[in-house]
Amino acid sequence: MSSVSGKPEPERRATNAAGLDVFDKTLQTTHTWLDELMDELGPDRQLSWKVLSVVLQMLRDRLPLGLAMHLGAELPLLVRGAYYDQFQPAKQPGDSDRDEFVAEVADRLSDTRPIDAHDAICLVFATLSRHVSRGQVAKIQATLPEKLRAMWRAAEERVVVPPDRGAAGMGRTPRCVT
Repeated sequence: MSSVSGKPEPERRATNAAGLDVFDKTLQTTHTWLDELMDELGPDRQLSWKVLSVVLQMLRDRLPLGLAMHLGAELPLLVRGAYYDQFQPAKQPGDSDRDEFVAEVADRLSDTRPIDAHDAICLVFATLSRHVSRGQVAKIQATLPEKLRAMWRAAEERVVVPPDRGAAGMGRTPRCVT
């Protein structure tokens, strides 16, 4: 086919909204993650993005640098951008127990509609457990303080069927309890 100038146009193929497969894939994957969060938070994509970003950044800042980088490599490209936003590797890792972690997340979510920070953290932990390799999740959990690790494991009950409960264990619980 020729353009108005008479020069041949490059061959075009059908593309999605972004036009590049890498962008289309990350958009699709990011929307899947946000949809999972919206199932619990309600139909507010911006709130889901904020919750995902805040919890991931707070988690990142508590991980040893190498482990933080490995987790980042497993995130969808768009989510990875939020994960690394304002990253200061020289300050790795920061210390905090579960209560401090929850309080810091609550503070960073204070400009949104009211949301329980504990629930927000559990939702993101459950999302990570669904989409990040089991080995990577186990390494991350091993570095966390015991109460925060227990919180994550309780959140996993939302996605991992305990062997003694069979298919009946697939239902979601409204809150991870630790």
